[in-house]
Amino acid sequence: MNCYLPEGRHPRPAPYTQEELRKAMLSGEILEGIAYKCDEHHDLFVDLGCVRGVIPREETAVGIREGTLREIAILSRVGKPVCFRVTELPEGLPPVLSRRAAQEEALDHIFEAWSPGDIIPAVVTSLTAFGAFCDVGCGITALLGIESISVSRIAHSRDRFREGQRIYAAVKFLDRELRRIFLTHRELLGTWAENAAAFRPGQTVTGIVRSVKDYGAFVELLPNLSGLADPNPDLREGDAVSVYIKSILPEKQKIKLVALHRLDPGAVTPQPVTYYKTSGHIDFWEYGPGQITVF
Repeated sequence: MNCYLPEGRHPRPAPYTQEELRKAMLSGEILEGIAYKCDEHHDLFVDLGCVRGVIPREETAVGIREGTLREIAILSRVGKPVCFRVTELPEGLPPVLSRRAAQEEALDHIFEAWSPGDIIPAVVTSLTAFGAFCDVGCGITALLGIESISVSRIAHSRDRFREGQRIYAAVKFLDRELRRIFLTHRELLGTWAENAAAFRPGQTVTGIVRSVKDYGAFVELLPNLSGLADPNPDLREGDAVSVYIKSILPEKQKIKLVALHRLDPGAVTPQPVTYYKTSGHIDFWEYGPGQITVF
């Protein structure tokens, strides 16, 4: 049975035996190993355990042959896991592998089997100001827009993720014509009530200032929860702060805060991403009354 998980999450990666490679070639099974070198022709070499295989340049990824993918996509795989199918086992020569074939199969599966609202595992591959690109299977990339990362607004995707981070996401939209995949993330991080349940009036906690207005500063307490601190001219976006919780108003979905001190960013541990759902499917999500996402 083939595995279309993100690269690095294959349940049985290299090392392989010669017999396992032969069986995989005959069955079409997708395998995974670490790319240890890219030569001057941009062929990738992969450690298979019993032997070292080669992925010819045009087989390194969907888009390389067509010229729609930059060469950096090949170079950047060195030292990282790559998926592949075994296409040839020539006598006395390195096994010939194809990452492209594995990706084409994964793409066919995605556009046949996935629907908006499906929850999938993903791995963050690159971070930009407009969102995060994620591997959703065999190195296939999907875009997680910055507005869909969390309810609390962030200036850059690096404010929430790091490259190589394993996450869960939900399918937001499938562009079958252009074969593009779009994800969302915030719907898996809990509603206002679920997040607010972790706090009580009278507590003092840490947070990150996400925006500053004339009427106060919005301070992120959790990725899907912010409170409003009283106006303070010393606060800037991105500041780490300690805040006193004055009140929690569930009927208005508001948390009132008082900012006590600006803190050294290195002294504040980022709040971990907590998932309320990591598998299955969601048809709709209601963050609070009238705040509904429909898939």
